[in-house]
Amino acid sequence: MVRINRTLTDLANGQTGTIRDIDLSHPTGHRLLELGFVPGTPITALGRAPMGDPATFQVRGYRIGLRTAEARLVGIDPLPPARR
Repeated sequence: MVRINRTLTDLANGQTGTIRDIDLSHPTGHRLLELGFVPGTPITALGRAPMGDPATFQVRGYRIGLRTAEARLVGIDPLPPARR
């Protein structure tokens, strides 16, 4: 079975996932880690600008806007939608 690597860019608005990993080969990856993007932390996609970039996410109780290139540095495991 091939595991599909998903990133923050794959989360739909309102969807929550769990941070799996961060690409630390890029300097921005280290900054995201300092900002609380820690593996195992839940993160929710809140919305995107009209042209799709940047996107807003909620992590650890605060909101942050990330460009698509930055969001691709964060690997996630999406959570299944909540049942109503």
